[in-house]
Amino acid sequence: MGRIKTTLVKRTAEKLIKNTNHQFSPDFEENKKILAENQETPSKKIRNKIAGYITRLKKREIKEKGKIQKTKNKDAEIK
Repeated sequence: MGRIKTTLVKRTAEKLIKNTNHQFSPDFEENKKILAENQETPSKKIRNKIAGYITRLKKREIKEKGKIQKTKNKDAEIK
């Protein structure tokens, strides 16, 4: 089982995605650089945790979009 993220990490990551969604990507290194430039974090460890959580959310978002596309394609084939 995975580690549980603290509420601070989740809340901060979700707020950042909501406000600056287009900047973040499913690449951890890019997200880490964006956070270092735009966000003041108390420590490097917390910055990395937030960047990792954002990466995870973006990957999940892309995966869900792929599932939606597959479902739409199957519906179009049936009709």
